Amino acid sequence: MQDLPPSPDAPDINRVADAPADNWVDRHAPRALRPYLRLSRADRPIGTWLLLLPCWWGLALSMLHDQRAELFDLWIFAGCGIGAFLMRGAGCTWNDITDRHIDGKVARTRSRPIPSGQVSVKGALAWMVLQMLISALILLSFNMAAIALGILALAPVAVYPFAKRFTWWPQVFLGLAFNWGALLAWTAHSGRLEAPALLLYVAGIAWTLFYDTIYAHQDTEDDALIGVKSTARLFGAQTAPWLRRFLMATVGLMGLAVIFSALPQASVLALALALGGPWAMGWHMAWQLRGLDIEDNDKLLRLFRANRDTGMIPLLFFAAALLA
Repeated sequence: MQDLPPSPDAPDINRVADAPADNWVDRHAPRALRPYLRLSRADRPIGTWLLLLPCWWGLALSMLHDQRAELFDLWIFAGCGIGAFLMRGAGCTWNDITDRHIDGKVARTRSRPIPSGQVSVKGALAWMVLQMLISALILLSFNMAAIALGILALAPVAVYPFAKRFTWWPQVFLGLAFNWGALLAWTAHSGRLEAPALLLYVAGIAWTLFYDTIYAHQDTEDDALIGVKSTARLFGAQTAPWLRRFLMATVGLMGLAVIFSALPQASVLALALALGGPWAMGWHMAWQLRGLDIEDNDKLLRLFRANRDTGMIPLLFFAAALLA
């Protein structure tokens, strides 16, 4: 009996729909690990960058505030990188477990490992726990205040997947989770949580509202059909003005975080260099706004991915300020 051709609607289990065609997971990872790495979004590294960069902002501004750098800061820098990869993976795994019935109804997400049948729910839970345990080992190397913040970070991570079911602003909950590293890395260096870190945290939340609203516009039609809420659906044709507000909030709040971090100990040159960070970041966000087309999904994905560079820009300025 001749095999029937696959349905045109069947998900391609060899690649997740929105993963880059040349990603390392699909090309080089061991075949048995590929579904689990896809579950962690290792084939789409932009999310790891978006989680990591606020950590590095917090570390850099904490060092600027204290006007000191220690060898342990190198471990904080590296530990944040490893931890961001693992905790982003654990968070995405949790998200896919909770959203498995929704993802199967959305064109962009039905090829994810759970709805496409590559990974069972039990297997996904085991994979999530493994990633969290390794992350915990890194967290335990930090001071007690940072450890406490790391434990508290689990709350917004746990709530986020359910937010789109009860609020039009699930991107706020994503921002709460994704920018927590700014608080944690600041505290891992200084041993205490201070006002500039909180300002930086809120700036990061505004940035998340900016980029994730762009991202969410890819799914507005499917989301409307299944009743999932998002800022993209809420703003609709008024998205650009709202993104402009988030841009101004990001730049303004980050600028205040820089000022309170640099004063009174940093030099005038260091302050000027650090303030260049939010200024240049704002211009990059403005460039994204100029290219925004909420009807073009390919462009929306490109703009979303461009936010790795958006977040890297202030980090470079903060590094220059530390060397001034």
